Amino acid sequence: MKIAIIGGGGREHAILKKIKSPDRHIFMVPGNAGMATEATCVNLSTSDTEGILNFAKQQKLDFIIVSPDNPLVEGLVDCLEEAGFACFGPRKCGARLEGSKIFAKEFMQRHQIPTASYHAFENLQQAQTFLKQTSFPCVIKADGLAFGKGVVIARNLQEGMDALKEMMEDKIFGESGTRVLIEEFLEGKEVSVLAFCDGLNLKIMPPAMDYKKALEGNQGLNTGGMGCIAPNPYFNEKIAQECQENIFLPTLKGMREENLDFRGCLYFGLILSAKGVKVLEYNCRFGDPEAQTLLPLLQNDLLEIMQACSKKQLASQEVCFSTLASCCVVLASQGYPQHFETGNPISYPSDLEICFAGVKHDQGKLVNSSGRVLSITSSAPTLEEARELSYERIAQVSLANGYYRRDIAQI
Repeated sequence: MKIAIIGGGGREHAILKKIKSPDRHIFMVPGNAGMATEATCVNLSTSDTEGILNFAKQQKLDFIIVSPDNPLVEGLVDCLEEAGFACFGPRKCGARLEGSKIFAKEFMQRHQIPTASYHAFENLQQAQTFLKQTSFPCVIKADGLAFGKGVVIARNLQEGMDALKEMMEDKIFGESGTRVLIEEFLEGKEVSVLAFCDGLNLKIMPPAMDYKKALEGNQGLNTGGMGCIAPNPYFNEKIAQECQENIFLPTLKGMREENLDFRGCLYFGLILSAKGVKVLEYNCRFGDPEAQTLLPLLQNDLLEIMQACSKKQLASQEVCFSTLASCCVVLASQGYPQHFETGNPISYPSDLEICFAGVKHDQGKLVNSSGRVLSITSSAPTLEEARELSYERIAQVSLANGYYRRDIAQI
């Protein structure tokens, strides 16, 4: 069986590890050097729709997993499915839930799904006028995709004005900042809940907690994620029931009513606020590092689940997760997400299980090629044991100017 996984980061490596078997030839598009011993890496950009389609035809692929947000939002699944290829990942219409924060907010409003109050703007002066009248802190978000960095918590008017100017005038996120949201600031513990979805049914994964801030104590800038744990210790049965009734099922119903073709992984970014559970955001794919944290706990064949989603047969597909706790710690290059070194050699024991993200080969050596380099995940009967194992293992990795938070899973 020939399978392609579109993407080249830690999330995609976690997917690869979960579906690989001797009877499956797996292509990574583009993959990275850390995956090259487990799959065939193909030097194509994830945004090269025509190139990916031609490759799929040449190889006569049996199944394609479209993992990153950009190609999903741009409609890669639409193109592949229209050419006859079975895929895991939502079509463009479903991916709008992540591709446009304003669309997602309006969707939630239409279907009475609890979320923070907000105002949307596409004119800088109007946004600035509103900001002068609002209370602080508030949240300012670029409407489109911004690599997990398009969200600013403005503590005062000056910070808010600076964020608006950077997004709407300086275009630090390109066209993603053409429109912005100014949103009510909510306080509470955050929860990541991922679900397999075939458009008709949802099968929920264990709740997770992502550590987004670069520095210990949840300080510093937002990143793509510095670590993750599961299950989330703040998520209980009562909260799960509230989410099922007020968020998960209304979202599924709303997608069906609006013909949003969503066959993939639906991510609910939630906050446990004093006013109840509210949705901070939707994502249209596995989170990173949530994928590295959750997939090792999955007890069924991930590929079979993905195929069931593609065929709208998820209802009859068994999806079971281990009751173990899981802890993922991310190794980054010092200074990430701003200024950091690349090209530093990485060394580690050959038997160490690693999900590689930003790595490449340089003169025969594995070196870092981006800020987030790799992650280590451990599972154990308790979160404390899983945490201890992950830190023991990541200490065996050597990277000049490498950095990882030492407070992951400290509850």
